[in-house]
Amino acid sequence: MDRRDIGSWLSGPKAALEDQGIDFGYPGQRFGLPQQGIGSVARMGRRIFGLTIDWFAAILVTHLLFVDLVYGSGDFGAATLGVFALEVFLLTASTGASFGYKIVGIRLISISPRSVSFLKVLARTALLCLVVPALIWDRDGRGLHDKAVGTIVIRAG
Repeated sequence: MDRRDIGSWLSGPKAALEDQGIDFGYPGQRFGLPQQGIGSVARMGRRIFGLTIDWFAAILVTHLLFVDLVYGSGDFGAATLGVFALEVFLLTASTGASFGYKIVGIRLISISPRSVSFLKVLARTALLCLVVPALIWDRDGRGLHDKAVGTIVIRAG
């Protein structure tokens, strides 16, 4: 055992395989997406920023709709999650992007020839609200919530 063995273990299996000459390509290549620009896989920073915008919009709407709820209470948090889920579901199902995703210039598409159905968007939204599936993603930046329904988030402009 030498330093290279430990280094490959610390850097992860992908780095070790790349050192052996295996090329994984760029994110989205296996789906026929461009490497950069419009239509390429949206990077994590954009996605997180879009979701943050959606969450703050849900807080604002919750505060305006439920004036008797106290910010920071469990009821306010539950109402905010409900507003967030409703906003993300309705806008993504009808336009392909939530409010925050539209602002940051990204959208959801299907990786199969068929379009994204309402049922798939509903399942994706439910998994997104669980948070954990969205925190585990593959080399193409697709979280478990995207993999479960066959979608990918791309740059729209």
